[in-house]
Amino acid sequence: MTTTTAVLVLEDGTRYEGRAYGARGRTFGEAVFATGMSGYQETLTDPSYAGQLVVMTAPHIGNTGMNDEDVESRRIWVDGFIVRDPSRVVSNYRATRSLDDDLVAHGVVGISGIDTRAVTRRLRDAGVMRAGIFSGDDADLDPAAQLALVQESAGMLGRNLSSEVSVATATVVAAEGETVGRLAVLDLGVKESTLRQLAARGFEVHVLPQSTTLDELLALDPVAVFYSNGPGDPAASEAHVELLQGVLRAGLPFFGICFGNQLLGRALGFGTYKLPFGHRGINQPVLDRESGRIEITAHNHGFAVDAPREGAVESPAGFGRVEVSHIGLNDDVVEGLRALDIPAFSVQYHPEAAAGPHDSTYLFDRFRAMVIAAQTPKDSQ
Repeated sequence: MTTTTAVLVLEDGTRYEGRAYGARGRTFGEAVFATGMSGYQETLTDPSYAGQLVVMTAPHIGNTGMNDEDVESRRIWVDGFIVRDPSRVVSNYRATRSLDDDLVAHGVVGISGIDTRAVTRRLRDAGVMRAGIFSGDDADLDPAAQLALVQESAGMLGRNLSSEVSVATATVVAAEGETVGRLAVLDLGVKESTLRQLAARGFEVHVLPQSTTLDELLALDPVAVFYSNGPGDPAASEAHVELLQGVLRAGLPFFGICFGNQLLGRALGFGTYKLPFGHRGINQPVLDRESGRIEITAHNHGFAVDAPREGAVESPAGFGRVEVSHIGLNDDVVEGLRALDIPAFSVQYHPEAAAGPHDSTYLFDRFRAMVIAAQTPKDSQ
């Protein structure tokens, strides 16, 4: 007989019993926590969350329901959803359905009624780890069998998920206003809000599959290249690193965000590493070293670039001088890179801010200015 009981099992054997939420069954992924007080719809539809079971630290989730305007991609990507108190009613005029309706429709297994503060503290102290949610008939499995299934599931280290979230064929978003030119966007898990921000700056945005080759990209005759956010381990994306190195050698201006920042770091010759519990949420403080301004930013990353924090250094891959442009104030993590001898920069966070504060949308303006400067003959500058 199907039960409404559910259990969250971490790979270290920690168990949390609660109630079934969303679809019934079993699901596995990397358990991570997101600290935003709002924006659950944008979180659920952010492709960067593929392969993860997301713990919402805010206790009350779902009160504004779901709509068709705030989705960030073509589907829900989280592999599991963990909340404390799901709303029993929907209270927003824009809502067309409940959160639970969408979780069921997309087959997302969730759990509610557990102490998400305790789960968050466990992940913060021990580090994120593989986990499983078991509900329905699967909740009645022997605890030892449930733990064994979790421990046999895939981890995030060495995992390439770009092919799972990227578009299969190229699409185009028309430029708004005065056109700057064609922009090649490598879709590694891009969000709709990012594409809208780029189009609003006059770019004719060509969204390309992650399998695009350098010859195919250059055949577009783009004025610049953009690497999006996305899930997975950057060390498992060598083809994207090689593509980016070809872009940089061709002298094309480049802007990358989130996963794109990690891939720029690797293209420049730096390493990347896995953070103990990562940054996820819409309230992360970052210092812009150039302006001295502290920005509150939206994050979703479990890996980071390993580069010297102080001063300009030579790119180990031969692309000239590079400096760390932004620093995370909670843990001193590299949050941005700027090349000083080629037109390329990146940030680790999400300047499109969906959901989140709009402190960092100026970066799209900075990118546009860099592209226009690269188009201007030097003798007229």
